[in-house]
Amino acid sequence: MGCFGFLKGMMFVFNGIIFLAGAAILGVGIWVKVDSGSILGFLGKIENVPAELSQVLNVGYLLIAIGALLVVIGFLGCCGAIKESRCMLMLFFIIILLVFIAEVAGAVVILVFRPLADELFMEVGKAAVENIKKDYGKNSDVTGLWNTTMSTLKCCGFYNASDFTGSPYYLENGKKYPPQCCPGTENPCNQTYSGTTITGCFPKIKQLVDENTVVIVGVALGIAALEICAMVVSMILYCRIKSTMA
Repeated sequence: MGCFGFLKGMMFVFNGIIFLAGAAILGVGIWVKVDSGSILGFLGKIENVPAELSQVLNVGYLLIAIGALLVVIGFLGCCGAIKESRCMLMLFFIIILLVFIAEVAGAVVILVFRPLADELFMEVGKAAVENIKKDYGKNSDVTGLWNTTMSTLKCCGFYNASDFTGSPYYLENGKKYPPQCCPGTENPCNQTYSGTTITGCFPKIKQLVDENTVVIVGVALGIAALEICAMVVSMILYCRIKSTMA
């Protein structure tokens, strides 16, 4: 009973932390989407706030999705352990297993089917460039997302500044590129001054990944280990509860 009680306690504490973190993330996401006017008003009262900062509102849906998933996982693990509910423990195991399988599948695609992954990245790049040419400067969400990305990563476009050629922003601003494509110069951001000192966001992200491969692999292995431990503990509790009830 000592080991069983210890596992129950660890399961409760670990998933309780996950539940609280998920609830916090979910709450922030809902607040960002529901009360966006107040947030923008608050940001507008602060001096020297970059315009791109207001675009954090665009990540509201992502926060809601991540928060909801963490809340469900934490709730099932926490209540399943305390109430000794085999149904909750099994649902917890299934969800963690599905997440784990998705992660493994993604790793296999990237590592084993590298040509397929490269082709997928090309399709993503094509869609991203089309998105820029169609909506950048016209759709506020798309414009804000790209502005935030470019300002944060110090990059320009998906591949380079030419991605903006033909976009609504380009046509409405005298064939100029966004100012993020011409940092450190007061000259008009056009074909003459863009693309010479700043790279695209995709090459920049690829460079960051290449430079931090060891850290990324370490974090991925750590997360995988935690998921495996969570599945093992949930199954141990499930089987122990089943044998107790028999």
